[in-house]
Amino acid sequence: MITKDLVLRIFSAANILRWNDHIRPFDFFELDKQAHKMIIAYIVAKFEEENGRSVDWIKLIEGGIFEFFQRIMLTDLKPEVFHELMSKKEKELHKWVVENLDEDLSALGGGIRENFDEYFTNPDYAKFEKRILSAAHCMSTKWEFGIIYPWNAMLYGIEKTKQSIDEAIATFDDLSGIRKLIINKKYYGFLDLCGQLRFQQRWAQAFRIPKTTVLGHMLTAAIFSYIFSKEMNASDARIFNNFYSALFHDLPEILTKDIVKPIKSSIAGLEDIIKIYEKKQVDEKILPLIPESWHAQMQYFIENEFADKITENGKVKEVKNAADFNDAKYNAIDGTLTEICDKLCAYVEASMSLEYGIKSETLLKSKQTVYDKYSNIKKGNLNFKQIFDYFR
Repeated sequence: MITKDLVLRIFSAANILRWNDHIRPFDFFELDKQAHKMIIAYIVAKFEEENGRSVDWIKLIEGGIFEFFQRIMLTDLKPEVFHELMSKKEKELHKWVVENLDEDLSALGGGIRENFDEYFTNPDYAKFEKRILSAAHCMSTKWEFGIIYPWNAMLYGIEKTKQSIDEAIATFDDLSGIRKLIINKKYYGFLDLCGQLRFQQRWAQAFRIPKTTVLGHMLTAAIFSYIFSKEMNASDARIFNNFYSALFHDLPEILTKDIVKPIKSSIAGLEDIIKIYEKKQVDEKILPLIPESWHAQMQYFIENEFADKITENGKVKEVKNAADFNDAKYNAIDGTLTEICDKLCAYVEASMSLEYGIKSETLLKSKQTVYDKYSNIKKGNLNFKQIFDYFR
């Protein structure tokens, strides 16, 4: 079971500033960068599959999470410093990271601890997936730099930074996904829209620390979903679906913003109206930005996102328990797990703010409401009360 320390480490990325030696129109945080990177990696990997290349999606997901954990531990290093250290002391740095994360990783099931070590010590392990993640890292950096560049045009060295980013992306021109994102404005538009979710802070009516965004929240929910799916011994198909369903579950908020729960639930039928409106907006403004062949999968991820679902005879069917359909042929999604992960994130966010000394009726009431409704839920061999009780 995930430890309290690892939960706090994951959320600590919402406090890690990026570009903090540059003029910024707003603060960039590492959690949002990593979330955007994982979305871009999905885009690139999908294009690579269409181009006939095989992608190991579980290794791609794991690799993205492992690199995120590594980055949390080696925080606040400039990229050139990080790469210089890694080129000369990679084994020593990895050993230090593993030693500091060993207790947290060893507490997880599904061979996560062993895979973490293999990922960073074996250069041939997940070689293609590592390349996709590296490319996604560069593209998300380029997106951020596009915002801060006009504010720093007068600074010494800014043109060199721009050149190094462009040159880094050019090294991935063998990836069809990168070429298409650069050439096709429509596909880049999807990348751009997803990036804009970092502008939307969660809990709009409550002051909090850290000020998590919708984009960062989607990643924390997806990481929880991945860890819990592994511990439930879910099939690779379910792990894939559960991770990306959680990663994209708030995608419609690009268009609708984060409508707070009290408003959704205060008027009978309002939540259904919002869902219908979101679907219409997704169909008209988001899906056209990705290849038509991806539409069904994206809709499967984000429609009725909190329901357990399978695909049977080409049709989506809601089921009571996705675990009963673990075979890959059912293409199952544990939507109820996505909901628990979503609410667990909200609970941790409220708890952290309260521990920082920010007292508000909204945070106290929301924390208690989530605890009362979700802490006693059991799913498979998972008992979520232990995790909720970390923050009692």
